[in-house]
Amino acid sequence: MSSSDDHPQSRFAETRFHGASVLRARRRTFARTGARAQLRQLRETGRYDAFRLRWQPAYDVDRDRWPCPRPVFWDSDVAKWLEGACYLLAAGPYDPEVDAAVRELAAMIRSAQQEDGYLNVYFTVVAPERRWTDIRDMHELYNAGHLIEAALAHSKYYKVDFLVEVVEKYVRYIRSVIGPEEDRLHAYPGHPEMELALLRLHAATGSADALELARYFVEERGNPAGQDGEHFYDWEARRRGDSPWKRPDAYPVSGEHWYNQSHAPILEQCSVQGHAVRAMYLLTGVADLLCLEDNNKAAADSKKDAYFEALTRLWNNMVDRKMYLTGGIGAMEQWEGFGIDYFLPQGSDEGGCYNETCASIGVMMLAERLLHLDLDARYGDIMELCLYNNVMTGMGLDGASFTYVNQLASSEAQPSRRERWFEVSCCPPNLMRLFGSLGGYLWDYGAVAAGPRGEVFVNVHLYTTAVVTFEVEGQSVSLEQRSNWPWEGTVSFNLKAPSSMNTTIRLRIPGWARGKFTFSPAPDPTAAAEGATLGANGYLVLPPAYTTAHPSFTLQIHGFEPRHLAPHPRTGQRTLALARGPLIYCAEDADNPWVLAPGGPAHFRGVAISPTSPVQEARRTLRVRPGFRARWDEEARAYREDEDVEGEGEEESYVELRSEAWVRDMTAWEGKRAGAAPGLAVDEEEGEGEGWEDCKREVIFIPYYLRANRGGEGHMRVGLLRK
Repeated sequence: MSSSDDHPQSRFAETRFHGASVLRARRRTFARTGARAQLRQLRETGRYDAFRLRWQPAYDVDRDRWPCPRPVFWDSDVAKWLEGACYLLAAGPYDPEVDAAVRELAAMIRSAQQEDGYLNVYFTVVAPERRWTDIRDMHELYNAGHLIEAALAHSKYYKVDFLVEVVEKYVRYIRSVIGPEEDRLHAYPGHPEMELALLRLHAATGSADALELARYFVEERGNPAGQDGEHFYDWEARRRGDSPWKRPDAYPVSGEHWYNQSHAPILEQCSVQGHAVRAMYLLTGVADLLCLEDNNKAAADSKKDAYFEALTRLWNNMVDRKMYLTGGIGAMEQWEGFGIDYFLPQGSDEGGCYNETCASIGVMMLAERLLHLDLDARYGDIMELCLYNNVMTGMGLDGASFTYVNQLASSEAQPSRRERWFEVSCCPPNLMRLFGSLGGYLWDYGAVAAGPRGEVFVNVHLYTTAVVTFEVEGQSVSLEQRSNWPWEGTVSFNLKAPSSMNTTIRLRIPGWARGKFTFSPAPDPTAAAEGATLGANGYLVLPPAYTTAHPSFTLQIHGFEPRHLAPHPRTGQRTLALARGPLIYCAEDADNPWVLAPGGPAHFRGVAISPTSPVQEARRTLRVRPGFRARWDEEARAYREDEDVEGEGEEESYVELRSEAWVRDMTAWEGKRAGAAPGLAVDEEEGEGEGWEDCKREVIFIPYYLRANRGGEGHMRVGLLRK
């Protein structure tokens, strides 16, 4: 049902956010504050000027870090910022400082390309002799992928091929180095990303080299005899002279390749493993390849069914056994990725919980592609879960503070805090490009493929206040939605389409609504063709007869009452979390200072709630001052602090939840003799060791995405004990 260039990054500009909404507020924060705040970090850390191909001080500091010096990532940090900046400029408001930086960066990137087409700062300035010697770890192809995506965004906004020409030349060069031919490297990215970028380049330009490389990367990955009878990464490690007994810190086992999903061909992988971001970007590339071949029925040997089965198998394993309630993935800090099935501790003092912001962005990207292959509300539900929780919490309301790790419980070693920047700074610009292109995630639409003329569809995946306008057969079609999502479930729609168009609209009914919804006006009972149906896929289908008779209609989704969520029993956790609509809630010491009292339940350890206790709601507002107040002085090439920049910030409204709670009585445990046998006998009558303090408490909960925005000591928890 979709065209080959239906990527959200290509179609976001057809959607306009209007009116008040949480999503519009986040996008506006990036446009007004976030883009400039990140630009300052790029400049002051040397990333921005790195494309001038001059030596940067960081090269001396980190040069001997094995196997991957941190400046190796710099190309991607700049590319993601440039990509996101182009999206924000396209949507407005116009920012002359951001525009000037994009133009200067584009010129520097173009001038940094080598005569043969190679384009990588680190391996041009610092280690030119190490080109293509460590594809597993050194991120050359990962950086190339982000440069491709930046070039496409630049081309779309500026209407020139200034950077597209650069990346096309680079791709041609890479194709001359890597491929199935006998005299080439049988390689694939150690950090997947280039696969999906190449497919986007092919969709935009028709590049045959891009398509060939993308397909080769997907199909060759995990080949145990890829290069001269060896696994490619083993072959290149032996050629480098690496010791077989030495492994990178992030690699849990020597000689295994599941850290980067190359332990087996994709078709043979049974569970999602390794580095979470790598896994999501890889599977997004696979899904996009299937989307492309779905629109090219003549594609030979696509193995589509087998790859789709693999995608489904890995998706189910991830969501059912390895995903947190917030949509976070990756319990293991060591390799920033997945643990064993059902290993989902809430915090580092419990054994793990990483939940990198980029990983949940990757889940959203994968879910969006899967919706094109298999319109099923479960993908939309997860996309929404990630967006409003683990992704949105990644940026503070001030627009200039971020989280890389998103644990569900704080600890003394890792309080709930935000940072201005990170040594590995993938998350801030990744958030920027996601929110810049967010309009493309709300819905997909267009002419029905292989259908009669005038057949149009709009599939609505996410609710907010926005309007999409697109053309079919030279005629304009628009659909507007208005709501107070995620606080209320009433969504009003208005369709504008020529009378010659037959428009089918499909509306996602979230799983948490349990199938409870109403819509009006009701279909005419005497007109069978007007009948609306809720499919097994979780989408309410409004046929052309209904949308023609009722171009304005309202959907009321139920399920906005607070509800308690329990994790899977095999996690070994007897906890409860509060949720409301798509939002997961947490408790913070900013609202509950009693947890900070001497001898109190620090970090909400030992605090319990009951599923039978009533939960009260209250509307609240807060205002956060913008976190970036400086102007770039071009003549001095430095920033000048300016307290007048950006005013006093915007007001944020939210729904607060309150519940009675109990605190575990630790008297018996504290009285236990030190060094005695572990465990404490439980008296059947007295409940010794299982008791609760006499005094009940009240716990205040806020949406998880709002955590670490209001001061406090960084005590936070999502899942409290179940009483």
